[in-house]
Amino acid sequence: MSKAVAVIKEQTAGLEPVEALRLLSETFPGKVIFSTSFGWEDQVITQMIFANALPIKVFTLETGRLFPETYYTWNRTLEIYGQHIHAYYPQHEAVEKMVSTKGPSSFYESVENRKECCGIRKLEPLKRALTGNNVWITGIRADQSANREEMHNVEWDEGNQLIKFHPIFSWTLEEVKQYIKQNNIPYNPLHDKGFPSIGCAPCTRAVQPGEDFRAGRWWWEDQSKKECGLHATEAHADAEETFFEGGN
Repeated sequence: MSKAVAVIKEQTAGLEPVEALRLLSETFPGKVIFSTSFGWEDQVITQMIFANALPIKVFTLETGRLFPETYYTWNRTLEIYGQHIHAYYPQHEAVEKMVSTKGPSSFYESVENRKECCGIRKLEPLKRALTGNNVWITGIRADQSANREEMHNVEWDEGNQLIKFHPIFSWTLEEVKQYIKQNNIPYNPLHDKGFPSIGCAPCTRAVQPGEDFRAGRWWWEDQSKKECGLHATEAHADAEETFFEGGN
């Protein structure tokens, strides 16, 4: 573990999520950003940020293929907290080219096509959103999938050259639900219809009892790897050293 991740991990160890978020926002003023997709976990963190007036920018990726229920949750969140949630859209030229040449549902045809769609609608806008920031806050929890159990609550994101911090990484789903209930937090109605993980409408379905948390995402593909690339992480010690010493 190299310097940047080690120091942040040590500083936030033992802190409650709100305390850790406050510490990071004070350590990196104006350089901490949180991505929300309006799921259970993200609604918890949004509440922590807005209710405590933490100076952390909240944004979402508006892919153009979201569920109506997701827009409902977005609007309810704005109404309740009265704060801004910044929307990042895909580049329209890229979307037009993809849909014009391959049709509106090319992602069903191959993993390559699906990754192309995710790249255009999610990864490129994410890159723009994260540019210039030092810390990316996410709602990742360890028990969401086997892939995520191998992650840590503080990580170095090599692709985006910043620290990733998952404030409720160790929480169980029941703890998330309890926090939502106790704090009257609005959440996506799809969660009550068997959708534990909610993404774009054409690529998300409800799961059956006993199925994996992310079984409803890209269900027509190999079940062993169910990520779109948003949370790909690769350690790189030299880059972390430069980052922590003010090189970013």
